[in-house]
Amino acid sequence: METNHPAAPRSAPFIPQLRLYRAWLERHRGLAFDDYGALWRWSVTDLDAFWQSVWDYFGIESPTPHTAVLARNTMPGAEWFPGAQVNYARQALRHADAAHAAGQPAVISRNERGEHREIAWPELRRQVAALALHLRAQGVRPGDRVAAYLPNIPEAMVALLATASLGAIWSVCAPDMGTAAVLDRFRQIEPKVLIAVDGVTYGGRDLDRRNVLAELRGALPTLQHMVVVDQLGTAKTIANYVDYTAASAQNDAETDAFEPLWLPFDHPLWIVYSSGTTGLPKPIVHGHGGMVLVALLLKGLHNDIGPSHEPNSFGERYHWYSSTGWVMWNAQVSGLLSGTTCVIYDGNPGGSKERPDWGTLWRFAAETGVTFFGAGAAFYANCMKAGLDLAACGDLSRIRALGTTGSPLSPEVQEWGTAQFARIAGGPRGGEPIWWDNISGGTDFCGAFIGGDRELPQVPGEMQCRMLGAAVEAWDAQGRPVVGEVGELVCTQPIPSMPLYFWGDAPEGMAPLPGHPGGPRYLASYFDMYPPGHGRRPGGGDGPASLGAVWRHGDWLRIGEEGRCVIYGRSDATINRHGLRMGTSELYRAVEALPEVLDSLVVDLEYLGRESYMPLFVALREGAMLDGPLRERIAGAIRTALSPRFVPDEIVQVAEVPRTLTGKKQELPIKKLLLGQPLEKVVNRDAMANPGCLAWYEAFAQAHAARRPADAAGR
Repeated sequence: METNHPAAPRSAPFIPQLRLYRAWLERHRGLAFDDYGALWRWSVTDLDAFWQSVWDYFGIESPTPHTAVLARNTMPGAEWFPGAQVNYARQALRHADAAHAAGQPAVISRNERGEHREIAWPELRRQVAALALHLRAQGVRPGDRVAAYLPNIPEAMVALLATASLGAIWSVCAPDMGTAAVLDRFRQIEPKVLIAVDGVTYGGRDLDRRNVLAELRGALPTLQHMVVVDQLGTAKTIANYVDYTAASAQNDAETDAFEPLWLPFDHPLWIVYSSGTTGLPKPIVHGHGGMVLVALLLKGLHNDIGPSHEPNSFGERYHWYSSTGWVMWNAQVSGLLSGTTCVIYDGNPGGSKERPDWGTLWRFAAETGVTFFGAGAAFYANCMKAGLDLAACGDLSRIRALGTTGSPLSPEVQEWGTAQFARIAGGPRGGEPIWWDNISGGTDFCGAFIGGDRELPQVPGEMQCRMLGAAVEAWDAQGRPVVGEVGELVCTQPIPSMPLYFWGDAPEGMAPLPGHPGGPRYLASYFDMYPPGHGRRPGGGDGPASLGAVWRHGDWLRIGEEGRCVIYGRSDATINRHGLRMGTSELYRAVEALPEVLDSLVVDLEYLGRESYMPLFVALREGAMLDGPLRERIAGAIRTALSPRFVPDEIVQVAEVPRTLTGKKQELPIKKLLLGQPLEKVVNRDAMANPGCLAWYEAFAQAHAARRPADAAGR
């Protein structure tokens, strides 16, 4: 079914969802708060009361009662809602009848070829049931892994919900990722089923992925079944697969009667990947209950996105441009949890290389009646640089909020967008300036630490508040909370969506699968910087060591006196390009496979208000020269193995890569040096195997100091 007729516009603005929640708290709990700061302090101090209120406010259902809210406050290993049963797919589909009766679709999608689809809620429910029954017939059971190699299309959303409905565990990689990067992820989780696409269209080109599928099948011995979405019409040449359309075609009494399984609150839902500086990507396992609870909090309160069928938010249409390789795809799908119409686009938001067009998404939003428009911060910067006139992109008057994440949004870009929307009259904003919902969080816990409140003041370049339930602080070098200064972002109390564990990350002496909350890799990723108990008492102060350590996220954060926040980039060496994180080790494997490259080192420098700058330093074999062809081969290796997003801004030949006595690359010290810190404060020469090479890097940092804004130094 197709339509070009968006829901009727509202003449008055929605009542903010956070205001409705505060009124509910006063009416049902007798709790009143003078301002947002007081509400936030309660949410991170009385954890049981706050998270129970979220459960009750959104009417989360369970056939069995929970015996506690936070039964065990430990980090990691917090135990939430024991005894409760939930299912992510069940929560999404519970709105189907009401939303359909109100004339609201579940999903609206379009791709670069102009193929426009609209999926009604009953049809979404039928497809989920049909595909789930197909997977079950293939032997998929709770705990089995279903891997996907799919773009941002409705089939990916259906496949996720079908997998979740069976209690199987979902994991997806985007088709712009090369075979090596995909195998680094899927090999770890040993999937039983692969749901894939024969190819994609991106930037005006058809990209055949059949060879990748053949390589994946050959390298994943646990695969027993493959379903293929025939996007380019080439799937018929693939051997031993089932066509997706056939796999999801069943429409009978069995599909009508199908219901997702009730599962324990912490039953695994999906595996996502975030990379550190060494080793393979981290396979992070999140649970059904935590994802439902935190997604409803994020979308339904802080992002101010309501059910499309309710009067206050009637006709809500939620769009956040993303690929399936970014956690914002998971965030987009979560709109279904509250009965919101999700509007998705598959393709290049900037047109093709030959015909750049940064109006693509805006015209799509105008034609489909989008009310909440989200994208990475770099997208808005590109629109500004292209001189885009939003008023010429169609009727954008229904957009009342702009969401951003992935990197800091500069004040100049925010001011540009605000001025653009000041020229767009009408719609649900009631004459108010466009609201920027700038958020910061991560794949690691599939949520946000910092976000927005539509009724708080907006300051370009800053985020409005810490999220409810997120006990976030900025800590100085001595582990003390600071205000008005840049420090390490820590979260001192657990959040339900923090990982259950990393797949296969078991302590010594335990079985390797599926994992353990005390696994060494999980502990090292977030909990090894500060001593157990330090800062862990709810409300502030130290607690017993049995509470565990605070979560250290790896971002630089400044919290202002009014509670507004600024993220200054990564404090570790992880690459964060356009909202996608990748471990440096993955890039090294690609680059150092070239015979000319002996060693390499990459750092990603993020500056507030500027694009990131990512240089790659390469040490070459004797006689090799970093000429144009070799530069292109290095860039090509990264494009093929990882993604074009991770091609460095500059490739520089060096004599040596600095290493410690134990052989570790000195990524973080070099990053700090290039951010303006003095050499003697960032590295211990006595711990280095080759301290003589540091003089070159110090000179390089001084020569490139002009790239640094003044406030980047000293962090």
